[in-house]
Amino acid sequence: MKNKGLKAILLSASMALTPFATAQESDQPLLVEIRRMSMDVALTIAKTAIDHCREQGVQVAVTVVDRGGHPQVALRDVLAMDLALDVSYRKAYTAMTFTSATSALEDRFTGPFSVGKLDKVLLSAGGLPVQASGETIGGVGVSGAPSGQIDESCAQAGVAAVEMDLEMAPF
Repeated sequence: MKNKGLKAILLSASMALTPFATAQESDQPLLVEIRRMSMDVALTIAKTAIDHCREQGVQVAVTVVDRGGHPQVALRDVLAMDLALDVSYRKAYTAMTFTSATSALEDRFTGPFSVGKLDKVLLSAGGLPVQASGETIGGVGVSGAPSGQIDESCAQAGVAAVEMDLEMAPF
């Protein structure tokens, strides 16, 4: 009878100390601060991209996603095709996920069962990651221009409009 009681006490004590020991052994914080762009920053990126494309006589759709790949701002110019909105989202999601311009990924995944076949991933020029101090905080995708290079130049104009502010932003 004494053995059962002693075993129960030892088991309870070891279980109680395990989380404490694990927390002390790990250098991981209990809470993590995450940088997120404001809606105003996302809107500036999207609006600047639209304006840049308009200057070239092109009407496009632009989507800005947050660091989780969720749409934060989506704009479609009056004459841009409806499909362009979905394509712009997929470009933004891909750029954010791979932390790379989508134009740099076009020839990367060519196999029949590669990552490029996933629903949200689109390996076509026109998407760029949005970064602050080297950390990816989102992505922007543009679609609807006659070429991916024009889409990407419009996305670049959007990112450039907030780039300095993001680099200097306190956190």
